[in-house]
Amino acid sequence: MIPGLGEGDGPHRLGVADAEREAQLLSKVVKTISAGLDLDRILQGVAQLVTETTETDVCFVHLLDEQGRKLQLRGATPPFDTMVGTIELALGEGVAGWVADHGQPAVIVDNKASDPRYRYIPALRGEEFTSMLSVPVVTPMGHLVGVLNVHTRLRREFTPADVELLRTVAGLVAGAIENARLHRRLAEREEALERFAERMVEWQEHERRRMAGEIHDGISQRIVSLFFHLSAAADALPGSPGVAAEQVARAQELAGAALDETRSAIAGLRPPVLDDLGLAASLESLGHGFPTLDVQVDAPALAMAEHAETAVYRTAQEALQNAAKHADAQSVRVRLYRQKDRAVLEVTDDGTGFDMADAPAAGAPGGPTGFGLSGMRERAELLGGRLELTSSPGRGTTVRLSIPYLPSAQC
Repeated sequence: MIPGLGEGDGPHRLGVADAEREAQLLSKVVKTISAGLDLDRILQGVAQLVTETTETDVCFVHLLDEQGRKLQLRGATPPFDTMVGTIELALGEGVAGWVADHGQPAVIVDNKASDPRYRYIPALRGEEFTSMLSVPVVTPMGHLVGVLNVHTRLRREFTPADVELLRTVAGLVAGAIENARLHRRLAEREEALERFAERMVEWQEHERRRMAGEIHDGISQRIVSLFFHLSAAADALPGSPGVAAEQVARAQELAGAALDETRSAIAGLRPPVLDDLGLAASLESLGHGFPTLDVQVDAPALAMAEHAETAVYRTAQEALQNAAKHADAQSVRVRLYRQKDRAVLEVTDDGTGFDMADAPAAGAPGGPTGFGLSGMRERAELLGGRLELTSSPGRGTTVRLSIPYLPSAQC
């Protein structure tokens, strides 16, 4: 028998064990939790139903946080409904914390202050209530999600049937809590996917505009000039072979330049080295491209989506270029790692650094303009990530890119 639990034959039992009242309570609870997915409204409704049907005075519903370390008051009957969201208990703290920690009901018939599990919370006015029953809120899979407490002003004996009924109610509530939380997570994920899709469309449009500009301002202009030089060569060929040869030579130069710009434009979309070597080896190769720097690369073989790999590679490239050209650095460490659901790139140099207070200003060598910071930050934000820059004079600079880890479709 649970300590403090009476047989219930006297006038002070809860009076909830009879079949009619039990069925009425469970029916109303099911109806309440089926009305929607608003968790706070569900918990408030259940708390009210429990006090009305069990002839108790107040009901509190404490939920375990996502980390499983704290209980937070999320449902309460008046006048304590104003306390919802403001009361927290550590796991094991107070009677509710003890119930959560042990997964067992607790009954205190009277003299709560003498119970070592009890903790007085002034806002909940425990001195006004004599008896209490606390049960764990456990899902059908056995996962603890919270604790349900009822209190009475007058002394009451709680029967085993009373405990079982409240445990049944708690089980129904646990299912509703799980459903509401799953729905919230699904909604958050769908919203994140929608934001990501929007950013990807923006990024694609940005790349299309960039490509169009490069083709119009560079490649197309060279091809037009190439056409005129070849036409001039054709006109000069019969009578002026020297002029024709000169025009052909000029045309060859233009053709070579156009080819180089075409390769550059293609590489601007996705560096070919990523497809040839993979991201980790590409970062190693990138480091070798800066002979003035001692570049140390620490990168595991993370197989990420192509656009994510491109973002990481481009950010590392920008940071290394800055270290080589502006920061007067001698060594750089490039580190890539996975942190839960995110991929993190850190590029740290031992260069001159700069005062972060001057970061908004443009123009100083080694300052923000040398980093191509706006482009890196825009790339990070389009992917739902964040770019952070830390630096101080004489202590070098660290560029940190954090983006959602999106595995390759081939994984």
